[in-house]
Amino acid sequence: MMDLIVNRLFSKGINILLLESQKQEVQTTVVSTVQAVPAFQITTERLDDVPLLVAQMQHMGLAELLDNCFPVHGNWQGLSFGWVTTIWCSHIISEANHRLNHVQPWAQKRLTLLNECAGQSIVELDFSDDRLSSVLYQFSCDEKWYEFEGELSRNLIRVYSFEKGAVRLDSTSSSGYWQVTEEGLFQFGHSKDYRPDLPQLKVMLSVLEPMGLPLVTTVVPGNQADDVLYVPALERVREVLDCRGLLYIGDSKMDAIATRAAVVEGSDFYLCPLSKKQVSTEQLQTYLKPMLSGKQELVELYATDVEGNELKDEEGQPIVVGKGYEIEVELSAELEDKKVSWTERRLVVYSQAVAHKHKQRLRKRIDDGVARLLSLNERKQGKKHYQEVGELREAAEDVIAEYGLTDVVRVEYKQSQAERYVRGYGGRPDRTEIDKTAHLKVRVNKAAVRKKEKHLGWRVLGTNAPKEELPLSKAVLAYQANDSIEVSNFRRLKNKPLSLRPMYLQRDDHAIGLVRLLAICLRVMGLLEFQVREGLKASEEGLSGVYAGNPTRETRRPSTELLLQNFKDITMTIIEGKNGFRQVHITPLTTPQQRILELLGWSKKTAYEVFSAGTSRSPPETRQ
Repeated sequence: MMDLIVNRLFSKGINILLLESQKQEVQTTVVSTVQAVPAFQITTERLDDVPLLVAQMQHMGLAELLDNCFPVHGNWQGLSFGWVTTIWCSHIISEANHRLNHVQPWAQKRLTLLNECAGQSIVELDFSDDRLSSVLYQFSCDEKWYEFEGELSRNLIRVYSFEKGAVRLDSTSSSGYWQVTEEGLFQFGHSKDYRPDLPQLKVMLSVLEPMGLPLVTTVVPGNQADDVLYVPALERVREVLDCRGLLYIGDSKMDAIATRAAVVEGSDFYLCPLSKKQVSTEQLQTYLKPMLSGKQELVELYATDVEGNELKDEEGQPIVVGKGYEIEVELSAELEDKKVSWTERRLVVYSQAVAHKHKQRLRKRIDDGVARLLSLNERKQGKKHYQEVGELREAAEDVIAEYGLTDVVRVEYKQSQAERYVRGYGGRPDRTEIDKTAHLKVRVNKAAVRKKEKHLGWRVLGTNAPKEELPLSKAVLAYQANDSIEVSNFRRLKNKPLSLRPMYLQRDDHAIGLVRLLAICLRVMGLLEFQVREGLKASEEGLSGVYAGNPTRETRRPSTELLLQNFKDITMTIIEGKNGFRQVHITPLTTPQQRILELLGWSKKTAYEVFSAGTSRSPPETRQ
């Protein structure tokens, strides 16, 4: 009976890890039986976090949806398209490696595990380079991908009961050693990797807050401007969510008047910082005049934690981190032969942290500029000697313009001369020559510096959202809460574990397909992280025992990387002998591992009851 239960649990993916209460009996049975069998074979496979990842994707309905949206050619044989992709995603996340030629050797070492997780017969050739290339080629088809991505996003919102909150949009680039072609995907452009010498592609992500769930993924050539990507992304998000009245949040590249008009015309709301093209320096100074004169009432902004709760100082008082006020401006724009008009709230916001950083930069720039000006006075070998005030003034003005010190420093010029006796040589008589030297003296205008510092740390955010729904303080917090897309998603996409850089592909369609495949992995990781964090929040407890070397340290916001790291080194040992003898032993789960599974909605009791009864495969229970 014990053998039957273990095998049934083993055939159900994640739940093979859950039979903790029976491990002692299994171990005893294995040892006693092995001693009685004269000849047996022992096989060991690493499980690690693969069953957990596969089960999560089963709960997402990933394999079935992929098979429906990507019908394959009739010659496709073996493991289904959906299951090839599902297992490939588990490999990418678990191994932090997206290279195609590494999947087949990895699968060959885990065939028993993968067979039972998928419930299908799997051979290592199911993950050959050619088979995986076919997956990428299918993903490169825009029509099929858009259909699949929309269905997947709607399915996840429904299954996990996500509220349709704000949508955050942003783009990034990924550079590599690719061949540039005239109409190709890989092009030179503004590099966010600080590698303008390398061609790149560009990725636009639209994610649903607050869980950071990617909704729409767009891949475009690397020379594509960012501002033109927003309106197509908005339209696709509207198709996926099929609702209006959403708040779209972006950076300053979203502030184009046409983009804002498109949001307004669609009965939605926007929130983004306004660049100098929209609010010039002179216009910002005009906005600040009432504040500087003391006539403008300011709203204080308080420090908050990652959950949005106000932080207190030692005396229990809120910590002030900034201030701000708002003004209203009437705007209009032509949009496809249609005039769109609206009232924009411009939030003039001051941040102490930003102001401090900019003051440090200003002072360093002044110090460096003054040092560079004074160096013009130096006389040494290999350095130009300025004799005339005119040429010295010209050189000093170039330095002042380079460092932006026009209103900050005052430079005084002076010319001196001295007689120098020169002894005769080579038939030339003794003589007296006059040496001319131009000098400068630099003074810093402290009053001008203080005036400049008063304008530092201020920026303008634009929104059309009603003040009742998005007051100033809430708007600032919403804009600053950029962890989900910029920090978390882009970090994972471009670095470990998804490691888009470097990309070992040269074909455009394969590169597009890989980015879209990694976008699926982003969803898996984001959902794991969100579920565990929400579970900890609901229980008002922390998760301990997950940090190496510090078992007492707790966290209420563990990352997916940290959670999966705790499932490494779980192994499965299979002992087989004569007359059909077979026993399976799994590395016993630790307390933190059991706790993580509970937070994800899987309980030992449910697993034992469901699978010992021999029922059909079904996803684990959903935690409400």
